[in-house]
Amino acid sequence: MIDRQLLIDVYQQACEIELQAFKPGNVSIYSAAHDMTVDDFRLSAQVSAAAITNPDYNLSEKIYFSVKATREAVGCNTNLGIILLCAPLMQAMQQCNVITELRSSLENVLCNTTLQDADWVFKAIVLASPGGLGGADQQDVNEVPTVTLLQAMEIASDKDRIALQYTNSFKDIFDFAVMEYNRAFVLSGESGWAALSVFAEMLSRFPDSHIERKYGKQYSEWIAGEMALLCKAMKAANKLEEVLPMLYSIDKTFKARKINPGTTADMTVATVLVALLERQVSHELTNTF
Repeated sequence: MIDRQLLIDVYQQACEIELQAFKPGNVSIYSAAHDMTVDDFRLSAQVSAAAITNPDYNLSEKIYFSVKATREAVGCNTNLGIILLCAPLMQAMQQCNVITELRSSLENVLCNTTLQDADWVFKAIVLASPGGLGGADQQDVNEVPTVTLLQAMEIASDKDRIALQYTNSFKDIFDFAVMEYNRAFVLSGESGWAALSVFAEMLSRFPDSHIERKYGKQYSEWIAGEMALLCKAMKAANKLEEVLPMLYSIDKTFKARKINPGTTADMTVATVLVALLERQVSHELTNTF
């Protein structure tokens, strides 16, 4: 089994790298937002690390107790999406022997969820109380579930990109985002820059679920256009300082309209986590033999 302390370290590192990325509209070391600060997110990563890596917990227990620890520490929802994405990855890592088995192990974890898992996760979502959640015609989280967690995610997948990852074994992350992170990291040598590249590239292609829950598709096309311009500028730049004025401008505009690409930020954390697992776990296993 993979060393638990390594998983704790990698999880917290992924959360920190995402905060180092200047993500327009979102919380980062460059700007607080939405009544939340960088310290809130750092504390959330710290207090949720124990539960999300606990080998004695199943997937849904990892999720619930991570959310509970966060809620008790910061009193608001800083990381529900991060937990929903990272917990299956941690569960999968603890059930496989080598990093190359991560994706197949993840698929096995997701395909074998139960009704009890759905119940735990529904309770976690209610506890986190994410903004703009509202009610649902089927499998409302405020009610007792009658389907497995995977089935519940399938029902929600047309309006929630995190739920969609459960149905396709994290396709967006493994088939696109991790490769984008690695590409940008090789060119820049900067993890924060690579995380920003993931954030911008994803937001230029995929509407953010958190934004669309709040505003519908009112801003989706405009946001995609802004991010496409940012991606173009980043590819032409040699360092962060060259695009900082553009980032500050977009960030100011987004926050003035209370636009927070929170789902995309959560996906960025999960992407960085996978990239770090592939790099650091492979290194540890190589040094073991």
